[in-house]
Amino acid sequence: MKGIYVSLVILIMGNYGCKVRSEKTSSHLDSKSIGIILVNHGSRSDTWRQALANLEIEVKDSLNRMPGVKGIKTAFMEYTEPSLATQLKYFDSIQVSDIIIIPVFLTVSTHSFDDIPTIIGKKEDPQSLENLKIEKIDRYTPLAETHLTPLIDFSGLMQGNILRRVLALSTNAKSEGITLIGYGDATYNKEWSTLFEDIAKYVNDKTGISTFSYGWCGHLVHYNPDSTTAAIERVLQSKEKAIVIPVLLAHDEMFQIKIIGGGIQKVPHHEQRVLYKPDAILPDIQVDRWIESISKEYVDKIIQAR
Repeated sequence: MKGIYVSLVILIMGNYGCKVRSEKTSSHLDSKSIGIILVNHGSRSDTWRQALANLEIEVKDSLNRMPGVKGIKTAFMEYTEPSLATQLKYFDSIQVSDIIIIPVFLTVSTHSFDDIPTIIGKKEDPQSLENLKIEKIDRYTPLAETHLTPLIDFSGLMQGNILRRVLALSTNAKSEGITLIGYGDATYNKEWSTLFEDIAKYVNDKTGISTFSYGWCGHLVHYNPDSTTAAIERVLQSKEKAIVIPVLLAHDEMFQIKIIGGGIQKVPHHEQRVLYKPDAILPDIQVDRWIESISKEYVDKIIQAR
C-alpha cells in the first residue's frame, strides 16, 4: 500500500549536487528513519488499555533495535489519548521519513478498512468522515510516508490462541462444544463469520470437538447478553457442556464480565453446563512475535527502497 509521498528529485548543477525535496518530505531522507505505531480500538477500561500498553512494552526493545527505527508508540482509535493523529504528529515532529502503522485488530472492521485510512489522509470515505466528525476523532495527514500493515487474522495465530484456551478448559472433548463470542461489525459480518468458522475447524482438527456456535457481545447486538445465551444454548442442544471463549483482543469488564458473563448466567444450570474463563487474546507471546515479524518486513522494504 503506497503512502502519500512525493519522490526525491536530484538535480546535478555544474560540479555541485543539489537535492530538491518536495514540501511533503522530511529534511533528511537520504538516511531513512522510521516510526512505528500500534493502533488499536481503544476502551474505557483501564484493564483493557493496560494490556495494550504492556504489548508495546514487550516489543519495544526488539523493534527499536531494527535499522532506522526511531521509536514505537501506541495509539487509541476511541475514548482516550494518545490518538492516532497525536502519534502521527509526534513522529512528524522528530522528522522521521516513514511511519509503519500496525492495526492491532483481529480482523477487518470499519475502523481498519475505512477509518484509519481516512484519518491518515489515504482515503476520503464519506461515512467515515461523518463518523469521525461525530466522535470528534482528529484527522492528520503526516509529512512522512505511511505504510499500513495487514491485521492479526492474516497471521493465522488466532487459531493457536483459541486452541490453547479451549484445551485449558476442556475436560471431556466428546461431550463438549465450543461457543465463540466476538465484538462483530455489521458491515463485515461475513468476514467475522468466516474467521469463526476457520477457528472452529482448526480446533476440531486438533481436538475432535466438532460442535460449535458463535455469538456477539458488542457492536452487532448493541451490548446485549442475549446473543451469548442463544449461542450457548445452540451447543447445549446436542452437547452436555459448552466451552465459551471470548474472541476479544483484551479484557474489558463490560464485555467479559457484564455481557458474556451475564449471558452465561441466563443459561439454566450454567454452573454445571458452561465452562468459561473471562480472558482474551492478550497476553500472547505469538502476538508479540507477529508484531516483530510484520515490523521487520516493512522496515526491510523501506530500507531497501532507499
